[in-house]
Amino acid sequence: MLDFEKSSHFSRRHLLSSAIGAAVGATALRNAWADKLPDLSSGLPPVRAITKGPKHHWFAYYDKLQFDPSQRYVLGMEVDFEGRSPTPDDTIRIGMIDLHDNDRWTELGTSKAWSWQQGCMLQWLPKSEEEIIWNDRDGDQFVSRVLNVKTGKQRTLPKPVYTLSPDGNTAVGLDFHRLDVLRPGYGYKNIRDYERTSNAPRNAGIYRINLENGENELIIRYSDALEIPYKESISDAIHWYNHLLFNPTGERFIFLNRWKKEWDRGGWATRMFTVNVDGHNPYVVDDSGRTSHFFWRDPQHILAWSYPSGEKAGFYLFTDLTGETELIGERDMTRDGHCSYLPGNKWILCDTYPDANRMHNPYLFEVSSERRISLGHFHSPPEYKGEWRCDTHPRFSPDGKSVVIDSPHGGNGRQMYLIDISGIV
Repeated sequence: MLDFEKSSHFSRRHLLSSAIGAAVGATALRNAWADKLPDLSSGLPPVRAITKGPKHHWFAYYDKLQFDPSQRYVLGMEVDFEGRSPTPDDTIRIGMIDLHDNDRWTELGTSKAWSWQQGCMLQWLPKSEEEIIWNDRDGDQFVSRVLNVKTGKQRTLPKPVYTLSPDGNTAVGLDFHRLDVLRPGYGYKNIRDYERTSNAPRNAGIYRINLENGENELIIRYSDALEIPYKESISDAIHWYNHLLFNPTGERFIFLNRWKKEWDRGGWATRMFTVNVDGHNPYVVDDSGRTSHFFWRDPQHILAWSYPSGEKAGFYLFTDLTGETELIGERDMTRDGHCSYLPGNKWILCDTYPDANRMHNPYLFEVSSERRISLGHFHSPPEYKGEWRCDTHPRFSPDGKSVVIDSPHGGNGRQMYLIDISGIV
């Protein structure tokens, strides 16, 4: 087995009270949903907008902690425009919504390191009731900011983050500038041009960073991908990494190795790897070339959309380090989407890309009964396409009873909507 070589805009008048971290009370929940009774005619769960125009709000990816542990506060991003790629000078605002105070927005900071599909990696630090993290840019260097939303104290780490370990101590990240060049909508623009000097650089790749002191090291180089054989030659291809995600114990993480033949056009192929947190013991979980969205069910099993071993497209449950696969939702989970398991692993939360009527269709799938339950149908106007499309990217609350989506269906640009699924789960 190959062994890889090894300032804030926070306003103190908005400091949170000691209520942060308090459990969500039954009275507060009743009040929050008092005017949003279930739509009995459609059978769909109640939905409410938690942001509004004229500015646009979204959270982006589905595998980040958007809710704080108390489930009272929801993170989001705010921007003044839509419909074009961001420039290095475009700034977004970081904020927090109080679900118990008329969805009040509190601005917490800003970022110049962001994309439409994955934002600035904004999220709560795991196991923290007070600290959040997001990526930003200092000059031509990407960094990450850690902010205590209760005290206003902020610190800066020397590298941007992609995914955080479940204990909140470690993160891994990658070259976001290269990612932007090769997959627009996912990486970050910079004030300097990217030097396209190497198809698989040795001096960049995936690094690990200590979230307490900022110490970091390169653990997987782009050139390392060339040393693991594929069914066809990939030595002359242009390589990049994307979609990093720790497993529930923090011992291993996933990364996708992608490659294509030309810098500015053409499709790509994909391999899904798992690897130890130190970069050792890499394993090719899926070498079909077509791995898409995925989520860890538990420390050994990964749900992913793929076409493994010549099988039909679908969601497959891969067992890490074994080569075992199992098709999930063969009848009702037949389209690629952003998948996750609710706490307890009895339900899968997922969505679809726009259908023929340009409707996004988030849904729940009960694993035991294999029944699919719709959470709504949200129209996406035709201008939301390509890099600046607005996928729903459903995210669940810690208790698995609420879901937040991004959607432009209300006519106010992209906004965030809260769906109450407590009557289902």
